[in-house]
Amino acid sequence: MATPSPPSPTVAFLLLLTTLSAFPTSVRPSPPGLTLTVVNNCRFPIWPAIQPNAGHPVLERGGFRLANLSHRSFPAPSAHWSGRIWARTACSHAAGGRFSCATGDCGGRLECNGLGGAAPATLAQFSLHHGHADFSSYGVSLVDGFNLPMTVTPHEGKGVCPVVGCRKDLLATCPQALQVRGPPHGGVVGCKSGCAALGTDQLCCRNHYNSPQTCKPSSYSDYFKQACPATFTYAHDSPSLMHECSSPRELKVIFCH
Repeated sequence: MATPSPPSPTVAFLLLLTTLSAFPTSVRPSPPGLTLTVVNNCRFPIWPAIQPNAGHPVLERGGFRLANLSHRSFPAPSAHWSGRIWARTACSHAAGGRFSCATGDCGGRLECNGLGGAAPATLAQFSLHHGHADFSSYGVSLVDGFNLPMTVTPHEGKGVCPVVGCRKDLLATCPQALQVRGPPHGGVVGCKSGCAALGTDQLCCRNHYNSPQTCKPSSYSDYFKQACPATFTYAHDSPSLMHECSSPRELKVIFCH
């Protein structure tokens, strides 16, 4: 019998959300409901993308264009939902009408409709409406690398509700071994993880290294951690970075500051 492939760093990170999803789902919605807002404070347009975890609905068809210095708000599901939000950059319609992005591309679609994005991309992770106090858990991950500064800000929640994320633009200081260059002038558009750049079991937390005891930070993850300590930077980074906020009225994902 074939041995199953080990989980990728992203899958290992998402095990945190799977654990949270094990809480009873018969939660009471928090009237008048939770709003998700995506804010583009960048000097250029971005194309936010939303991917639900398995078994959860796609929100906003999975992606849309957002002009610079603008925002878009939409209601979160009233029952348990988990998934991720990221931004695609430098998107365009090429010859023949194909849509593509320099970072975060989801199979050449404007509306990702459930598909994931290509690394590197800064990710916001969510697990909404779980537990006995209508918790919404959230965190920002650089496990799949970095493409834009991002923070998550909760409003009107109770308990542990910090602003988390990465405000720094790491493209300017990204180590050469991790750089991804793209159009129009070959500038740095993304900063890869050590796993994506070198592909070793140790950096990818695979096989022997696929446990909290053996998956350790590296000089590459340390680069991200030193710049943005309130983010996940490798597959088995501290679970305490996933915060639980009780009954927030809004969760705001802000790109660029």
